[in-house]
Amino acid sequence: MVTSSTLDRFLCPPTGCLTPQIAEKIVEWKPDAQLQARIKELGQKADAGTLSPQEDAEYEQYIEDGDVIALLQAKARHILATTTG
Repeated sequence: MVTSSTLDRFLCPPTGCLTPQIAEKIVEWKPDAQLQARIKELGQKADAGTLSPQEDAEYEQYIEDGDVIALLQAKARHILATTTG
């Protein structure tokens, strides 16, 4: 897995070209209701210890993807803070 500091460095050049309008879209993004429900379902099964190996892999991927999205959103919020405030 990529560490957040490595990922942060990796994302630095691409986020440097974000316009405030694109940054706003990134900050506002969230998964659709169906995906949110699936992640919640898998989280509940993980808490209960009842995930199958396939579900565990799926859930782990959602967590990793969510980490990347959260970092992009943090960078986008920083861009918005420095361009509007």
